[in-house]
Amino acid sequence: MALGIIWGIPYFFIKLAVQEISPFVVAWGRIVLATLILLPIAWRRGALRSLGAHKAAVCAFATAEFVIPFSAISIGERWIDSSVTGILLAAVPLTITLISRPFGVHERLGPWRFLGLALGLFGVVALLGFGSISGPLGWAGVSCMLLATLGYAIGALIIQRHLSELDSIGPIAASLLLAGTALLIPAVVTFPQRMPSAIALSSIGVLGLICTALAMLLMFYLISHAGASRASVITYINPAVATLLGVLLLHEHLGVGGITAFVLILLGSWLATRGAASAHGAGAGASAQ
Repeated sequence: MALGIIWGIPYFFIKLAVQEISPFVVAWGRIVLATLILLPIAWRRGALRSLGAHKAAVCAFATAEFVIPFSAISIGERWIDSSVTGILLAAVPLTITLISRPFGVHERLGPWRFLGLALGLFGVVALLGFGSISGPLGWAGVSCMLLATLGYAIGALIIQRHLSELDSIGPIAASLLLAGTALLIPAVVTFPQRMPSAIALSSIGVLGLICTALAMLLMFYLISHAGASRASVITYINPAVATLLGVLLLHEHLGVGGITAFVLILLGSWLATRGAASAHGAGAGASAQ
């Protein structure tokens, strides 16, 4: 429950931060804070020693899991509601199922999983087609979220396919370091000219320390004690938390389309991933919201 809540609140704090700080600074700031915590832990555990033979996979994971999604979500939330963001990103398990074959993950797509994919797709259509999104900037924000969803799905499959035998904290800490380096120049170029408010700065602090670093540590603990498949239940809690925060605190209007999408995407995700323990584990362990 703690992890489900922690990974449901980033969209709220991103929405607050990007009102004053550029999306690249928000993404870079949370990555740097998480790196400062997780990298020393990975070093002390000796989890970085075995990464030499997996450099390409770690670089690809850093790009797919951190650089692209963190930047895209921060950019897109300038134009769409945080509740819509949370619902769209709930489609990560569906995306994993759709793109798993090119990554060498072959799982049978039976009738129930096919039904789940169809329901999830209808949910996305309901969200986008019933007035929740309007104007070119709104659709640009949706494009950013779909890009982030694809990035999270690819990151999950990279771990499952190439990094699953390693101590997870090693590739994640190294990937955070690489991602922070990659975003350094965009962050410097767009650095705010004046000191942001305490709300914006504290939002970045929450994103880095709690939503990224602490969440990763909790995920490692959860997987080791409950198993990766059972840990994936957090996928169905995150969007509920994001939606409640957006509606209650930011006064966002979800509407009939949003509520319908919320139900259909979560039901579709559950059906599409039921019985797929390996895909569950990847999606749960890798998606740093």
